[in-house]
Amino acid sequence: MRNKWIAAPYVGWMAFFVVAPLIVVLIYAFTRESADGSWFITLDNFEGMMGYASVFGRSFLLAGIATLVCILLGYPMAYFLARERGRLRSMATLLIMLPMWMNFLLRTYSWVFLLERNGFFNSLLSAIGLPKLDIINTSGAVVLGMVYNFLPFMVLPIFSVIVKIDSRVIEAAQDLGANSVQVFRRVIFPLSLPGVLSGVTMVLIPSVSTFVISRLLGGGKNLLLGDLIEMQFLGAAYNPHLGSAISLVMMVIVLVCMGVMNRFGEGEEEAVLL
Repeated sequence: MRNKWIAAPYVGWMAFFVVAPLIVVLIYAFTRESADGSWFITLDNFEGMMGYASVFGRSFLLAGIATLVCILLGYPMAYFLARERGRLRSMATLLIMLPMWMNFLLRTYSWVFLLERNGFFNSLLSAIGLPKLDIINTSGAVVLGMVYNFLPFMVLPIFSVIVKIDSRVIEAAQDLGANSVQVFRRVIFPLSLPGVLSGVTMVLIPSVSTFVISRLLGGGKNLLLGDLIEMQFLGAAYNPHLGSAISLVMMVIVLVCMGVMNRFGEGEEEAVLL
């Protein structure tokens, strides 16, 4: 009984700051306010989302591209960290984690300075006689911001899995005649899939729901789900009922994606080597 009371503050915190807001969102999503001020249950909020199908598509497209780039960049980095030892690994890990010690907003603002028309990159191009590039306020800038901010969330899960792979398994594959490529393709990569799936989840979900990156680096020209929800609650198009409906649908989509990824990730630790 004493152990249950120890958990009471945590349960109360979760109930007040997590469960209660979700209940409010649920109520707003299935209700609407009439002209006389009374509320009534309706599904019109979900029908109104059809006009923003392009925003949903753009959000998942850019988030998917950012996640793919994070895999292509993050896996080699994680593999390098796992293979190295001592101070070199510690220093490389520190360099990956260092940007995360800064405020998320400040990190994104720094990319505005680097990418703007008269920013650092374009000034460098002009100095060497090359034409300036219009990078800021584009989809590419938004993806770049996502990759920069969320890449550590891809590297660290993959690293934590690769570093735990038993070296005797690799040695056994080498003793059986497998070369370096075959060892990676048939041993290391299959056993590292749980880390990859965990990294995909940790990158895809915040990328879909971000609004700071798309606002600062996209210049309002690349409206994403986070921007759309903020507009419904804080913008001129104030409609918390529609905003709640969009939030609810996005949460369901995210939960489905997580369920699918976890389903594919089940049993990977005991995967049969191909």
